[in-house]
This record gives sequence, structure tokens and C-alpha cells, in this order.
Amino acid sequence: MTEPAAPSWAPTRALGRSVLLTGLLLLLGVALGRVDLVLLAAPFAIGAALHLRRRPESVPEVTITADETYLVEGGAVQAGLTVANPDALGYDLVVVRTKTSPWLRLEHSDRPFAITVPSDGWAAIDLPGEALRWGRQDVGPAAARAAACGGLLASRPVVTPARGVRVYPTTEPFKATEAMPAAAGLVGAHRSRRLGEGGELAGVRQFAPGDRLRRIDWRVSLRTRDLHVASTLSDRDAEVLLLLDLLGEVGRSGGVRGSASVLDTTVRAAAAVAEHYLHRGDRVSLLEYGATARRLRAASGRRQYLTVLEWLLDVRADPVEEDYEPALGAHHISTSALVVVLTPLVDPRAADMLAQLTQAGRFVVAVDTLPEETAPPVRNQWTPFATRLWRIERENVLGRLREHGVPVVTWAGAGSLDLVLRDVARMAAAPRGR
Repeated sequence: MTEPAAPSWAPTRALGRSVLLTGLLLLLGVALGRVDLVLLAAPFAIGAALHLRRRPESVPEVTITADETYLVEGGAVQAGLTVANPDALGYDLVVVRTKTSPWLRLEHSDRPFAITVPSDGWAAIDLPGEALRWGRQDVGPAAARAAACGGLLASRPVVTPARGVRVYPTTEPFKATEAMPAAAGLVGAHRSRRLGEGGELAGVRQFAPGDRLRRIDWRVSLRTRDLHVASTLSDRDAEVLLLLDLLGEVGRSGGVRGSASVLDTTVRAAAAVAEHYLHRGDRVSLLEYGATARRLRAASGRRQYLTVLEWLLDVRADPVEEDYEPALGAHHISTSALVVVLTPLVDPRAADMLAQLTQAGRFVVAVDTLPEETAPPVRNQWTPFATRLWRIERENVLGRLREHGVPVVTWAGAGSLDLVLRDVARMAAAPRGR
């Protein structure tokens, strides 16, 4: 048997005080035989009866509105609340209050709003503001409570669920002009190290069956008295894998205009690198290094860019136990892909993973995402001397990685990877021993 639902409207303290005062005056008037006390109680009784003769049946309806467009960190947010009165009787007053994400700075969202809503009408509250940090932020939940019948009745609180707002990371300026070490497709602007039909000259060689006549180099052929053809490099799209180290979070995020944590730097750098290569027609994939190991398959084009931004909204720090090794092997990564590892290099397992990928023959570039002047990721505050020793030990790890052939570069926006990409491309072009 189901329990009866609670009434939508409940008496307020004003109604209780009115009934109590009326009863006391009538009781004293009858007990003492004083007519003046009875006459004094009459206005309270008549006023309450007049206000309560028509009572609203419906409670207010609250709707949260928020931007559906693509918002970027630091951009303007247009949010609002709409309070509707479906009843034929008007409310005396409606008090509305809402909660918002700390990374959405909305005007006057930290205080309640008192508005009047006419019968069978509605009222709107604008909440303009600014998005301070990337991620899935919430506007709400919102609660409203109406007063009617001269303040003698109040509705039960009406709570509306939160409305999500997607704030995409700002893409720091980034460009890489160096050639890719390897490629496997036929679309992108980066040239391949493989021979084929293209516009990049690779050299001159002797004519072989199957060569096209338009490729004949007549100047060299007349000089050597043998047919020679111009050999070209094929224009192929590169495959770029962005590997995000999420084993821990270091630093405190201050939003788009404040300090950046490791997670902030990682997400913004991944968005910038993906935007650069996707706009050049290359294929980009993403992979998390953590317990969940989410993966986004490789693709190209604007649709993939929007998918990458959507995928980055769900990036969270994913710490695991010290004795747990995330399941990531070289067989999970294509041999022709350029692997850009975004890592703060504070967990020894990340350094071991970089060394294993390099020893397996993968083209790996490590991007250091640790902010400057950041303390170690521990609960208790370290002394300056202990922090200095920790940084020295971390520099030793970086040195050992470079000895293993892992190029490490600090993320610095535009041109951050040019030097290391040049070295990786040269290593890929060098002949390998059997």
C-alpha cells in the first residue's frame, strides 16, 4: 500500500501565530467576560478566513537554461532561471536559489532571488557570467518556494536538477614544422619517408620497368647515356597518438587566468597538438595511461577534432596503487605512429613505460607537463631542502630517459616540439641494422 503524498502547500508561521493569537484573545474574552478582547480577535480571524478562501493548487515550475554552444575557457556564459506559475491564482512571492559549479562565475548566483510571478505567467532571471575552467560544469540544482494567501501558505520546495555546461579547453598556440618520422595514410600534408607518388623529390635512380615516362630525368639520362627517373616521396598522413599520463595530479588549478595544474597543462596541450595535426589532415588518437585506459581511435577531419575536445572533458586524475602496473604495451601502439606522451614524470611507472616504448622501436616524444615551482604530490608539506632533493632526483630520471633515447621537452606552446621532432625524424630516416 502506497503512502499518501505530502500536500503541496503547508501553513506558515504567520498562519500559526494568527490562529494562536485569535484563540488566546477569544479564550481570555470569554473567561474574563470582556467584549473588547473578542472584538480585538475578530480582525485576525476574518483576515485569515478571507485569505484562505482561495488557495492555489499548483506549485511553481523552475527551468534552468544554459548555453548549448561551444564554450571555451574564459568565454562568456549565458545562463538563467525561468519560474512559471501554472495556477490561476497569483503568488505573493517566489524565492529562488541556485547552486553553480565553482568554475562558473555567474552574477548574483550566490544569493537568493525574490520575484513575483503573475497567475498563469512566468518570470525570468538572467545569470550572465564567465567560464573559468574546462570540463563539464553544472548550473544548478535550483530550488524555488512560493508564498500565497497573504503569506499564510507556502509551497514545498521545488528542486530542479542541474543543467550541464560543456567548457572546452583553450588551445594554446602550437605549431610543428618538422617532418613526421613515419606515416601510413594518403591524406595529410606531412610527407612520408616512403617512396611513392608525391611532390617531394627523393633522388634520381635508373629507369625500371613500371616507371612512368613523365618521371624521366632527361638531363641526367643524356649525361650518363642511361635512362634515369626522378624518385619522389609519397604525401601521406601521419598518425599521432597522444598518451596522457593520469597517474596523479600535481599543483592546484586556478582557472584560465590562474595557476595551472598538471591536469590543466596536459589537457590544454593535448587539445593544441590535436588541433594542429588534424587541421593539416593527419590522423590523431588519444590514450589514457591509468587504471581506466580510455582510448579514442585514430581519425582525421573536423569531426575528429570535436570528438577529441569532447573526449578531453572527461579526463580525470586516475591514481592507482603503487604495486599496480597499467596495462599498456608496445603491441597496443602502431609502429608508424608518433607517440606524444604528456606526463609530469613524478611516477616511476611513467618513466619505465617511456623506456619500454622506445626500446620496442616506437617513435616517442615525452612532453614534461609539471608546472614550475611545484611541490611534490604529498599530503604533508615538505621543507625547501626536501623539495630540492626531490627535484634533483627527478632531473636524474630525465637524464636516464635521454640516455635511453627518449627525447624530453617542456611544454612551452608554439614550437615546443620542433627540435625533438627533428631528432626523431632523423632517427627514423637512419638505416637500422638487422
